[in-house]
Amino acid sequence: MTIITPPPAGAPVPGGQNAGHAGDALPGCGARPLPYVPGVTHRFVTVRGVRLHVAEAGGGDPVMLLHSFPQHWYTWRYVVPLLAGQYRLICPDWRGFGWSEAPPGGYDTASRAADIFALMDAFGLPRARLIAHDWGAHAAFTVALQAPERVSHLLAVNAAHPWLRQRQLLPQLWRFWYTAFFEYPRIGRLVLRHWPGLTRFLLRRGAAGPAAWQPGEVEEFVAASRQPGSARAGEALHWQFVLHDIPGIILRRHRGLRLTVPTVIMAGASDWMLPPKMLAGAGRHADDLQLRVVPGAGHFLPAERPAEVAEAARELFQRT
Repeated sequence: MTIITPPPAGAPVPGGQNAGHAGDALPGCGARPLPYVPGVTHRFVTVRGVRLHVAEAGGGDPVMLLHSFPQHWYTWRYVVPLLAGQYRLICPDWRGFGWSEAPPGGYDTASRAADIFALMDAFGLPRARLIAHDWGAHAAFTVALQAPERVSHLLAVNAAHPWLRQRQLLPQLWRFWYTAFFEYPRIGRLVLRHWPGLTRFLLRRGAAGPAAWQPGEVEEFVAASRQPGSARAGEALHWQFVLHDIPGIILRRHRGLRLTVPTVIMAGASDWMLPPKMLAGAGRHADDLQLRVVPGAGHFLPAERPAEVAEAARELFQRT
């Protein structure tokens, strides 16, 4: 494990370089400044041959927070201050996103789950709680199913579970029209780099109302997703989902797997990307799973309803 402490949060990295690796360009978003969140520190950890950026805050029992596309660790900017007084919060940037390195491969769900295990090992965590948003939850469910002894609780936010019913999913496929622009090799990266209006649209319209975003927040994620490495990663993330996850859904590969980790799925009642009615049926595949619907909320609950996300986490983490 290699740990490097960059400049203070909110400060640009001079020349796009890391003081611990003189002359080595900072991965991911290069010289872009790290957004400031009070109490958050930053480090880089090399796992599975990839240098990942990790934001940290608080102290206590460990909680790993996993962001979605097209965002990065800053997804949790409002949740972190609410939980940092009770827990040690570890917010990595997925490979290819935020300030993490963008290798050619490793964007399929199984590889991203392996990154979570590797990060836990690097931090010396035999077990942790997971809070994951959308794409982050795809990997989090895999981790919880593969190694339940390493996950004490799972809070999946605006996330599809592995047992989606085809009869409920098929009438809703139109909702994923936008993925066609991202998933095709060499096309997706061009769209992300040169058509920022689509990313901006998804972020703004994905929330139930404009109040979810403060000035500059949407543009932070849009700018991050336009970086060459992040654009390639966004494309690869979607293409690997087409190659591996969609066939798994069609063939119902997870039907024989049972989730034993205490789990809550939080859904926004007004989430047009992933409405709550698509998520029914997971309980029959789990020992302890609840679906919690937030009225009047959309697809970005960590920004729209951070207090409710934090409260759901506290309540879940108290369950045994």
